[in-house]
Amino acid sequence: MRLVLTEEQRELRDAVRSFLASASPLPRVRQAAESGTGHDPEVYRRLDGELGLSGLVVPEEHGGAGAGYAELAVVLTETGAALLPGPFLAGALATILLTETGEKELLPGIAAGTTVATVVLDGDRAINGAEADVVLALDGPRVLAVRGGTRTPLTTLDITRRQARVDLTGAEEIVSSAQGVARARDLFAVAVAAEQLGVLRACLEAIVGYAKLRVTFGRLIGSYQGVKHRLADMHCKLEQAESIVRYAAWAADEAPGELPSAAALAQAYVGRACFEVARDNLLLHGGIGFTWEHDAHLYYKRAKADEVLLGPPRAHRARLAELLEL
Repeated sequence: MRLVLTEEQRELRDAVRSFLASASPLPRVRQAAESGTGHDPEVYRRLDGELGLSGLVVPEEHGGAGAGYAELAVVLTETGAALLPGPFLAGALATILLTETGEKELLPGIAAGTTVATVVLDGDRAINGAEADVVLALDGPRVLAVRGGTRTPLTTLDITRRQARVDLTGAEEIVSSAQGVARARDLFAVAVAAEQLGVLRACLEAIVGYAKLRVTFGRLIGSYQGVKHRLADMHCKLEQAESIVRYAAWAADEAPGELPSAAALAQAYVGRACFEVARDNLLLHGGIGFTWEHDAHLYYKRAKADEVLLGPPRAHRARLAELLEL
């Protein structure tokens, strides 16, 4: 088992982090999230043209890079930390589903960035459903595809990631694979956990930086014991979450038998840890953290939205217990 990033993975991490810092800093994230499209199309054109991220895990024979899920986890951690708005996660989930179930027709367009795809995760609601060219839905072992149709935008907690209700009438079956769908669901959990890890890391970095600058009663707030203890607890959650996500990503590529339990563990632990750190980041910023102008609430909302994206944490805990025969 290898939980330490390889040199190539570190280079990928650094390249994505540098790109997002320059192309999609938080002020631009706000602008893009409040725009008509909900994201900056130019950022996505560059993501595909300069970094090829939409096709990262698409097999090479279909125009992608053929990378592993460990590499995808590295990228999603960085897009999560940057709160990248738009359909990047949606496209990653769609790619996972198509790849694992053996449906290849849509993959070249996704890899090229010319096809935006998403997945229905809850009833008839899909993240970035309004802007997707193709919406994929699960019906038992079958994968259904909806092109066009009625898309009703929904009011969401997280303004950086839109959702829409999709009319599934007329959806066509494109493939059926019980084993592929089951594995794809586990990989969804790993992908979302990787994004949550990035959100968690960014929140901790933000509040540590603030604690070194904010002075109250003549002292830096980071010098107060209560703040020190809270930051230490947040750091411990980050360390545990990173280990869990790295293990789950490794299992996805190298140990398929361990993936179900690793994926359930990732969502059972990382989702709650991410939300708690995002909450404490907001609270420790004091009054300014509650203002619309501060970024803490953006991370708080992404953390909460991600925590329940694949179902409540209790569902993942129950599945983990079942897998461990507890």
